[in-house]
Amino acid sequence: MEGASFGAGRAGGAIDPVDFLKQPQTLLRVTTWIFSIVVFGSIVNECYVNKDSQHPELLCIFNENESACSYGIAVGVIAFFGCIFFFVVDLYFQQISSVKDRKRAVLLDLGFSGFLAFLWFVAFCFLANQWQRTTLTRGFSQGADAARAAITFSFFSIIIWVVLALRALQRYRLGTDMSLFATEQFGTDPSAAYPGYPGGSGVESTETYQSPPFTETLEPNPKGYQVPAY
Repeated sequence: MEGASFGAGRAGGAIDPVDFLKQPQTLLRVTTWIFSIVVFGSIVNECYVNKDSQHPELLCIFNENESACSYGIAVGVIAFFGCIFFFVVDLYFQQISSVKDRKRAVLLDLGFSGFLAFLWFVAFCFLANQWQRTTLTRGFSQGADAARAAITFSFFSIIIWVVLALRALQRYRLGTDMSLFATEQFGTDPSAAYPGYPGGSGVESTETYQSPPFTETLEPNPKGYQVPAY
């Protein structure tokens, strides 16, 4: 069992920065955060170039399609801030006392990770398709490495966000397992019996019943009464 609810222990536990940074989920978030910087940084800095000396205006290197560059930048920025937000959520997740709030946080992580995986998949397909149609001129050749880097790290980002979504799904299933809440009600010993209703000592009484307190003694000849002689 990984924790008391949704992959974490009881609320109020101390935060160990070293252990937190060693967690696989933290490493994945930091990695995809770096990948997002590489993607939108490469596009912004090196994927807007002059086609040749006769065209001084800056053009998107991906088949001169402005939408391709804009989309890659947008997804990278969304992933950048999303990683920061969920990094903070993971850091303070242990301090959330309400199980319902933990559930909302895990569902939000699941939905966002799945959504980002889809956005990165579209970005990879879009950029790769436009790059195949690009005619490399002398000016475009200067940004070719940056364009390839953006495509490559878009593909890697798909994998990492899918893994993050699967981990969030695992935490959600872990939290909805009612057996996790047994530690809140019963002892930690798995062989401990369930508490029952209060009862007697369990030993049957061997005492005999007593006669009623108001039993009258019947006399054969009550006083003052004579049996008639015949």
